Amino acid sequence: MTTAVALRHSDTMLVGPIGSLDHYIQAVNAVPMLSAEEERELATRLREHNDLDAARKLVLSHLRFVVHIARGYVGYGLPLGDLIQEGNVGLMKAVRRFDPRVGVRLVSFAVHWIRAEIHEFVLRNWRLVKVATTKSQRKLFFNLRKAKKHLGWLSKDETEAVARDLGVTPREVTEMEQRLAGQDLSLDPDPTDEESYAPVAYLPAPNADPADVIEQDDWSTNAHDALGEALEKLDPRSRDILVRRWLSDKKATLQELAAEYNVSAERIRQIEANAIGKLKTMMAAA
Repeated sequence: MTTAVALRHSDTMLVGPIGSLDHYIQAVNAVPMLSAEEERELATRLREHNDLDAARKLVLSHLRFVVHIARGYVGYGLPLGDLIQEGNVGLMKAVRRFDPRVGVRLVSFAVHWIRAEIHEFVLRNWRLVKVATTKSQRKLFFNLRKAKKHLGWLSKDETEAVARDLGVTPREVTEMEQRLAGQDLSLDPDPTDEESYAPVAYLPAPNADPADVIEQDDWSTNAHDALGEALEKLDPRSRDILVRRWLSDKKATLQELAAEYNVSAERIRQIEANAIGKLKTMMAAA
């Protein structure tokens, strides 16, 4: 990312120095996420009144998802900053097309557009990266490609002439000619064709929704914290019974706990059920 980052959210201006990708990522992660109601209100303002300020807030609050998705494509040898920028283009397209009346969250709708832009960027660069990886090969790639518009397969003399002109070996010319003769692969090949090896086959699975992954991670973290707080509010005996019955590696039986507390196994079961009910109530209110 070669330009300065400037993000304004409400009255806050987040500014990063030129080339500071880490600062950009910190900045977008600091932008508060929108509630469903806030998102619906902003999307309605954009759709009905072309409110650009509403569009800006929608985009800023979802930049973190673009970063999350873009990280999944760094294995293609392309800069993360470039992948993020392409994903941001997809996000802006999604915001413009989003209809809040459908009843889904923007992130679920935007994932398709973000991925589509990143896919296009990867595939646009994939062929050149694979076909020409050195300076001489890139020079050969462009010159030979131009020459092939007017010629069929090169003869031995033509191959040697091209090699001399471009400062490469005849073998490199032949290899490049073979690569250029290869057919471009379909972005969406027939899934029943076992011989189809389009680049898209190496992209993340379409059902790997980053929004779901992040939401699940957040839910797990929040649930763990809420459970810990709720357990602390139980009386010591109820807490001990629940922990040893459900949260310990070696779970205690009703009979073992009954003998330890000098009560019946049925009484331990009642205490356990009552404690679980209290936990559910406290966690639901958290």
